[in-house]
Amino acid sequence: MYGTSIVPMFHHALPALLVCLALSACGPLPGRPPDAPFRTEVPPPNPRGLDVAIFALGLVETGYRFGGKNPESGLDCSGMVSYVFDQAAGLKLTGSAAEIARKGRPVEASRLRPGDLVFFNTRNQSLSHVGIYIGDNRFVHAPSTNGKVRADRLNQGWFASRFETARSYFD
Repeated sequence: MYGTSIVPMFHHALPALLVCLALSACGPLPGRPPDAPFRTEVPPPNPRGLDVAIFALGLVETGYRFGGKNPESGLDCSGMVSYVFDQAAGLKLTGSAAEIARKGRPVEASRLRPGDLVFFNTRNQSLSHVGIYIGDNRFVHAPSTNGKVRADRLNQGWFASRFETARSYFD
């Protein structure tokens, strides 16, 4: 039910996701002053990154479980990332959020693309939480609060002040 067949089901959402990506340059990101000039040279989205973002959106409302690695039993943040990257892009990203961060290429927050990973300090511990960037300053993640996978904004709310870094696994 949650295999790669979910990706084609969400390709109808691709135009909307691309619009969100185009609009994502319109809002400030963490660590960027609100009056700083916008970059106009944002790299184009990677097709595999788009697949990852779309697949992650399909998991919204999936239950949370500490140590969870699949939607049937529940997902935690690193389990969700591992599952999505394996199913949607054929990439094996395993381990904790910190271990996953060490395997990626650093990306400036102003150059995030769908499918990049965003990392947070949520327990007074560096790189303790991870989510998947989907465009428009939004990311999908599996927080322990509220018990479900959800989408949040990078530049608003509790996670905005806890953003640490971003990584890419494409290109």
